[in-house]
Amino acid sequence: MTTTNEIADKIAGAHGLTKVQGKAIVEAVLASITEAALAGNETSLPGFGKFKVKATPEREARNPSTGATIKVAAAKKLSFQPAKALKDAMNK
Repeated sequence: MTTTNEIADKIAGAHGLTKVQGKAIVEAVLASITEAALAGNETSLPGFGKFKVKATPEREARNPSTGATIKVAAAKKLSFQPAKALKDAMNK
Protein backbone atom coordinates (compact mmCIF):
# COMPACT_ATOMS: atom_id res chain seq x y z
CA MET A 1 0.00 0.00 0.00
CA THR A 2 1.22 3.49 -0.81
CA THR A 3 0.30 6.37 1.47
CA THR A 4 -0.03 10.09 0.80
CA ASN A 5 3.18 10.62 2.79
CA GLU A 6 5.07 8.23 0.50
CA ILE A 7 3.71 9.99 -2.59
CA ALA A 8 4.65 13.36 -1.08
CA ASP A 9 8.18 12.10 -0.34
CA LYS A 10 8.60 10.96 -3.97
CA ILE A 11 7.37 14.32 -5.30
CA ALA A 12 9.63 16.22 -2.90
CA GLY A 13 12.67 14.14 -3.83
CA ALA A 14 12.05 14.38 -7.57
CA HIS A 15 11.62 18.16 -7.53
CA GLY A 16 13.99 19.30 -4.79
CA LEU A 17 11.22 20.27 -2.39
CA THR A 18 10.78 19.71 1.33
CA LYS A 19 8.52 16.92 2.55
CA VAL A 20 6.09 19.55 3.84
CA GLN A 21 5.88 21.15 0.39
CA GLY A 22 5.40 17.72 -1.23
CA LYS A 23 2.60 16.89 1.18
CA ALA A 24 0.94 20.26 0.47
CA ILE A 25 0.97 19.46 -3.25
CA VAL A 26 -0.56 16.01 -2.76
CA GLU A 27 -3.24 17.40 -0.44
CA ALA A 28 -4.05 20.19 -2.93
CA VAL A 29 -4.51 17.66 -5.75
CA LEU A 30 -6.76 15.47 -3.60
CA ALA A 31 -8.74 18.52 -2.44
CA SER A 32 -9.29 19.55 -6.07
CA ILE A 33 -10.58 16.08 -6.97
CA THR A 34 -12.85 16.12 -3.91
CA GLU A 35 -14.16 19.60 -4.73
CA ALA A 36 -14.98 18.54 -8.30
CA ALA A 37 -16.73 15.38 -7.06
CA LEU A 38 -18.85 17.34 -4.58
CA ALA A 39 -19.92 19.60 -7.45
CA GLY A 40 -20.83 16.51 -9.50
CA ASN A 41 -18.02 17.04 -12.01
CA GLU A 42 -15.62 14.56 -13.53
CA THR A 43 -11.86 14.84 -13.02
CA SER A 44 -9.72 13.56 -15.87
CA LEU A 45 -6.01 12.87 -15.44
CA PRO A 46 -4.69 11.95 -18.92
CA GLY A 47 -2.67 8.75 -18.90
CA PHE A 48 -3.97 7.87 -15.43
CA GLY A 49 -7.77 7.85 -15.49
CA LYS A 50 -11.03 9.56 -14.62
CA PHE A 51 -12.87 10.10 -11.36
CA LYS A 52 -16.62 10.20 -11.99
CA VAL A 53 -19.64 10.70 -9.76
CA LYS A 54 -22.30 8.07 -10.37
CA ALA A 55 -25.82 8.09 -8.99
CA THR A 56 -27.19 4.76 -7.80
CA PRO A 57 -30.99 4.57 -7.73
CA GLU A 58 -33.06 3.38 -4.78
CA ARG A 59 -33.44 -0.40 -4.85
CA GLU A 60 -34.80 -3.32 -2.92
CA ALA A 61 -32.47 -5.83 -1.30
CA ARG A 62 -32.81 -8.81 1.01
CA ASN A 63 -31.41 -9.18 4.50
CA PRO A 64 -29.49 -12.48 4.21
CA SER A 65 -30.07 -13.50 7.82
CA THR A 66 -33.83 -12.91 7.95
CA GLY A 67 -34.80 -12.92 4.27
CA ALA A 68 -36.73 -9.67 4.80
CA THR A 69 -36.93 -7.18 1.95
CA ILE A 70 -35.46 -3.78 2.70
CA LYS A 71 -35.09 -0.59 0.71
CA VAL A 72 -31.59 0.71 0.01
CA ALA A 73 -31.63 4.49 -0.40
CA ALA A 74 -30.40 6.20 -3.54
CA ALA A 75 -26.82 7.41 -3.22
CA LYS A 76 -23.94 8.93 -5.11
CA LYS A 77 -20.60 7.19 -5.37
CA LEU A 78 -17.21 8.17 -6.71
CA SER A 79 -15.84 5.74 -9.24
CA PHE A 80 -12.46 5.54 -10.93
CA GLN A 81 -11.98 4.47 -14.53
CA PRO A 82 -8.32 3.83 -15.37
CA ALA A 83 -6.92 5.15 -18.63
CA LYS A 84 -5.94 2.74 -21.39
CA ALA A 85 -2.25 3.55 -20.84
CA LEU A 86 -2.54 2.57 -17.15
CA LYS A 87 -4.44 -0.62 -17.97
CA ASP A 88 -1.84 -1.59 -20.57
CA ALA A 89 1.04 -0.89 -18.17
CA MET A 90 -0.57 -3.05 -15.48
CA ASN A 91 -1.13 -5.97 -17.83
CA LYS A 92 2.36 -6.25 -19.33
